Amino acid sequence: MMIVFSDLDGTFLTSRKQIPARNLEALGALAAEGIPFVPCSGRALTGILQSILEHPATRYAISTNGAVVTDIKTGKALRRADLGQERALDLFEIARCHDVTFDIFANGRIYTRRDVFDRFNGFVSDTLLLASMRAMRTPYDGDTAELLRTLDHIERVSLYWRDPADRDALLAEIKRVPDVSCVRSYPTNFEISDARAIKGAALAWLCDHLGIPLDEAVSFGDNLNDVSMIEKAGTGVAMENAEPEIKAIADAITLTNDEGGVGEFVLQRLADNR
Repeated sequence: MMIVFSDLDGTFLTSRKQIPARNLEALGALAAEGIPFVPCSGRALTGILQSILEHPATRYAISTNGAVVTDIKTGKALRRADLGQERALDLFEIARCHDVTFDIFANGRIYTRRDVFDRFNGFVSDTLLLASMRAMRTPYDGDTAELLRTLDHIERVSLYWRDPADRDALLAEIKRVPDVSCVRSYPTNFEISDARAIKGAALAWLCDHLGIPLDEAVSFGDNLNDVSMIEKAGTGVAMENAEPEIKAIADAITLTNDEGGVGEFVLQRLADNR
């Protein structure tokens, strides 16, 4: 049985964060065939578009770069690979010495200190991404360490930097934190999770849970946080707008995200299978 996994930003969604018509057509075709569609995103669960989560083709979602696999119908987290409080606190001690953001992904939400939230435009130049980030985050006041100690499911943290010197220093220090994965989905960010919280591991777990061979999985991605799922799926597909590293390891390349490349590939695969 075929199963489709897709990243969202830069992949399933257009540059304007919308679903192209070709992708909607593909979702309808997957639903008609009883083939699961799994959004597989760096976003927190609450940041995934409701129109995707509520679509009949979508039964499961992989969020926060693989930290959580959720059964959409029941709302139950089937698999968790939390970063946890201790490592989040360690990472905060590292981050507070640099001019960076510190976004906390926990319990399906994203928390950002209000003073950082108010100056996001100093870290992100893409106006559409900036609007999306602000819409998905909950600003808070007070001490970050205290907030971290109150959160029970800390899934990951995200840092946006401005100065390459901060980037290099951060990377060296992050590598000393045990058992973490550090990837990026934007040129000036780091996304830090538990080492098990990668998209490829979540994809493999869900396929095993559903009894679907990995060879039947098709995955789509465009950025470096998609590497593991492009490698793990039987057919890993890079977008035409993908990073060179993604194209180099992909089994196929489809049209850009703005051209509905995911839908184009899925509809052609379904036609070929018939």
